[in-house]
Order: sequence, then structure tokens, then C-alpha cells
Amino acid sequence: MPVEPGLSASATLTVTDLDTAQHLDVGDVPVLATPRVIALCEQASVRATQGRLPEHHTTVGTGVQISHVAPSGVGETVTAEATLDKIDGRRLLFTVSVSDSRGLVAAGKVTRVLVDRERFLERVS
Repeated sequence: MPVEPGLSASATLTVTDLDTAQHLDVGDVPVLATPRVIALCEQASVRATQGRLPEHHTTVGTGVQISHVAPSGVGETVTAEATLDKIDGRRLLFTVSVSDSRGLVAAGKVTRVLVDRERFLERVS
């Protein structure tokens, strides 16, 4: 099955103390931290192409644009949704959103690039 626009997936998280701005040292409030929101969006985008990539290939994140518009407290369940909107050469462009029981938490774009896993890892040795 090929990678094609329209693929989508989700990732869900129940917020714990480890996911908060306080714990990640990016703020002083006990709410879901923006870096954790970004990680959840990337997780959903990876899942959208899971099982569809060419052999020996993976995707790596190269860009994120997120507006984190509402807080989520400890114990709240948040879900990220990612949809592959466009393929531009090796670049995969996703629209992402995160919501909780009260509504929209964050929205934006994630860009990932298709790479040969072995050649990519050679660059870090």
C-alpha cells in the first residue's frame, strides 16, 4: 500500500505530572506542556504512514507549526489527529489537531521527510 494524501491516524494521552510544563521545566503551571503536545502530534503523523513506507525507509520530523490554544490538566485525556495533506517529493505535510473533553487544545502542521534508514543513521556516526 503506497503513501498517499488522506492517510490519517490518532494518538491519545492521559495527562500525568510527567507531561506538565512544570515537570518539563517549560513553565510553572501543572498543565499539558507544549513540547508534549508536539510529540503527540508527531506520534499521530508517524502512525498515519505506518506499514506503508518502502522497505528500509522511515520518516523523520523536519518542521512543526503549532498553536497551543487551551490548557489540559492532569488526568485529562487528549487526542491528536494527523492527516497527510500533501506529498512534495520526499516531504510529507500533515495537518494536526489536538482536542480534549472541552474541545480544541492545539492545531497546526507537521512536516516529515522520507529517508533511507541506514543512510540516515550513517550521518550520525
